[in-house]
Amino acid sequence: MTLAARTTSTRRLAAVGLVALLFAGCTGVPSVTPTASPAPIRTVAPPAPTYSLAPSPSDCPTSAPAPLTGTATVTMVTNFGTIVIKADASLGPNAAGAFVALAKCGYYNDVIFHRLIPKFVIQAGDGTYGREPNVDLNQVGSGGPSWTIQDDPVKVDLKRGYVAMGEKSGTPNSANSQFFIVLDDSAFASGTTTYPIIGTVTSGMDVVDKISLVPTGGTPSNGGTTGDLALEPVVILSTAVTVP
Repeated sequence: MTLAARTTSTRRLAAVGLVALLFAGCTGVPSVTPTASPAPIRTVAPPAPTYSLAPSPSDCPTSAPAPLTGTATVTMVTNFGTIVIKADASLGPNAAGAFVALAKCGYYNDVIFHRLIPKFVIQAGDGTYGREPNVDLNQVGSGGPSWTIQDDPVKVDLKRGYVAMGEKSGTPNSANSQFFIVLDDSAFASGTTTYPIIGTVTSGMDVVDKISLVPTGGTPSNGGTTGDLALEPVVILSTAVTVP
């Protein structure tokens, strides 16, 4: 063997020995386990709040509310549309105060308009016998809270769009929750009105007119001599009160 061949052979043996030496201390190639992706956080929807349209005894007044000062706006949503009423203390502080307090606590929610007389009035507010789904057709128009208000002096004639308290059987100082909306300027003779005035409709008289034309019949309500109870329920769905 020539010197060059020996040198080449020696280099090859050295390389093989080096590789063997490198692997001699290794027991195997370590395996890598990939980390699992974290599971998404489970989201739980919050429980739906429980709503009740019926008034809460703890919220609604148990005695005659304080008279209103200034004005307040009552937005009344019905199944026929929305009626906006401006309660005005300058017209009747006791009546306006009672109406606003009852609207605030939800007393009128689910209560029907139980008396509809075209070109005269539409009337609602009996939370005792006129509340859906338990309307008492024989007594609706005769109920209300246990308290009453003192009549306010009537300073103006009741014209179209005015809102006033209905007194029970025309007895003085017997009004509490029932109210009516006047449909026509000639509905009440000038100078003869004693019903405490709440305020006026500022928006939605078209809705009032629509309600007044709902067919009526059957059981008379609130002392009516003819059937002035709507054959199709006219319901106050909600009320909201805002002040200037």
